[in-house]
Amino acid sequence: MNQYLRYLLLILLHPWLLISCGQPTKSLEVASELFVVKDFNPTINRKQGEPLYLDYTEAITRGFIIPTTRQAEDGFFHFGFKVKNTGTTPQNFYYKIFYQNDSYKFPERDPADTTRQHPDAWENFYGSWEEVATTFAETGIIPADNDFHAVENRFRIVGNPRDEQRYYADNQNDRWKRNPRVGNYSFMLVVTTEMNVKQKVIPENVQNIGIQHESGFVNPYFFFLYGAGKSLKNTIVQQSPVLLKVIAAPDPGAGVYVNPKEMSGKDDGKSKLSGCGADPGLYSSAQFDQFFHFIDAGTKMNNIPVIADILNSNYSRMDYNWNKRFYRKEELIAITPTVTPNPCETVISDPVDHKITIRNPKSEFGKWQKQNVGVITRHGLTFGKYTVKCKLTELLNKNNMWNGLTNAIWLITQSQAEWNFRRSCSKEGYMANYYGGQQDQRVKNVGYSEIDFEILKTVPYCPAWVLPPAYFEGIDDQYHVQNWNVPFPEEILADDDKITVSCTNWDMACWQPDEFNAGCYPVHYENKTYWAHRWDKNYRALTQKTPERDDELFGSPYYYFQIEWQPDKIIWRVGPEKDKLRVVGYQDDKVTSIPNNQMLLIITQEFHNTKWWIGSAYSQDNTPFPEKDYVGEIFELTIE
Repeated sequence: MNQYLRYLLLILLHPWLLISCGQPTKSLEVASELFVVKDFNPTINRKQGEPLYLDYTEAITRGFIIPTTRQAEDGFFHFGFKVKNTGTTPQNFYYKIFYQNDSYKFPERDPADTTRQHPDAWENFYGSWEEVATTFAETGIIPADNDFHAVENRFRIVGNPRDEQRYYADNQNDRWKRNPRVGNYSFMLVVTTEMNVKQKVIPENVQNIGIQHESGFVNPYFFFLYGAGKSLKNTIVQQSPVLLKVIAAPDPGAGVYVNPKEMSGKDDGKSKLSGCGADPGLYSSAQFDQFFHFIDAGTKMNNIPVIADILNSNYSRMDYNWNKRFYRKEELIAITPTVTPNPCETVISDPVDHKITIRNPKSEFGKWQKQNVGVITRHGLTFGKYTVKCKLTELLNKNNMWNGLTNAIWLITQSQAEWNFRRSCSKEGYMANYYGGQQDQRVKNVGYSEIDFEILKTVPYCPAWVLPPAYFEGIDDQYHVQNWNVPFPEEILADDDKITVSCTNWDMACWQPDEFNAGCYPVHYENKTYWAHRWDKNYRALTQKTPERDDELFGSPYYYFQIEWQPDKIIWRVGPEKDKLRVVGYQDDKVTSIPNNQMLLIITQEFHNTKWWIGSAYSQDNTPFPEKDYVGEIFELTIE
């Protein structure tokens, strides 16, 4: 009987095969010349439809394992199928299970030529048996008795599933360097004959997914669903209707780890009270590190010698203008932003409320400081929808005066080592260094990547004709207020109660995207326009800016910020609830190079040098030092 007629007949006669508790759980019956396969179930020992949350226990050293012994009795998924020998003699059949992350993948087929594999499909996260040298397993002898016989085996999803040497160090497979991805996983079963395996009718680099030829890796999903494997004689390919949804949810209450080299002096016990420290227990269990900013000496400021509680006072634009104009140069405080000399003093992990509190400490006369603070996740991932629920410090007071802080939620490369290089830039290459200048060399590969939310009081550059805005300077005449307390331009005052949500992708100026450009230009998504800006063709980042009300984002008890990082696009969203998010930024691979390496998430409150933000209405130098701590709270992070 024709295979497609068999499918149709089964659907008509047995509709229960398609719907079971709202979701099919077993595959349909499929026949070849020599055998029949049915009832493929990839996760017999797991309740269908429930998401699986990544187990962080010991993941810092061995990477994520799906499932662990805490999620399945023996730490494996058990799968099974039934096979019927329709030949005339007993036979031994061969089978192999494959899995692939379907949420964050390139299509298996090249859209320009669907008979060929997509040039980036080998990047997809797919695997099979943990030991790649194990190719097809044997069913054992199946008698020709016209009955179905059950076959069972087990597998699990692990990092570096192709066993690539790129992720090895000192002869050790560092699976954490290519962790499993979050999202939905599909499962594919291939059953075939001994001849197809032993005589390599199924190619060696399909049987062993770790074998790479000059053309790269072969994605088994392409080979068996669309390529030569689709028409192999006596080979049955079954895709399970069952999907496995994987979610990461690092616990802010599980502690904050600090590298012992960062700890100064003796531990006075305060770190234990804060759920923060360098002890071995936290090394294994903590899912966040305290983040220490790199302080660039070039960010030095000449700050006014003023300490003020901006957020809770009547500090106004008139105060700002006076302080800006009438302190002598020798009175200014020459400093750079700082980081804490005593880790754990400014970060607290609360195991009861499962939150992290971060604190920019106040300043004192003679102990001038604008101290950055933040935390960073410890387990790298590639792609995902990162959603943060937090209550970060407000940035404006009731007079719409800025307190000098930038609230940032950002992804950054886990490592710039070769194992974490981005895919090659085939047109001119990347700028080699993050801090390199215009004359920096261009290279084929880099490890640096960064995707940012940076939220502060600055101006959108686009689509204005003038970059940056023109301000009225006035004159230093203390006796006539109108001469020194000059108003801002109308376009600045129009957004007086708003802060700017800056959405940036650091593409390292790879010119490969078809619509790569500099200056201001529109990017369209879902019938809306987002204006993108790049200073010049060697500038390493593309930014979009959206004005938002400070009272809404940071005056509420909490707010949500989301970075959806896909293989071909990045979407930035904000909103009052997780199901009420709105897009504030969008970039795709037509305009920018999307990173594909492993990254970590950082949440910070920091004092940016406003020289980075040309055209800002307020200067960091002329913003007072904080009289009170600036406190932020991080309640939840999900990556799905």
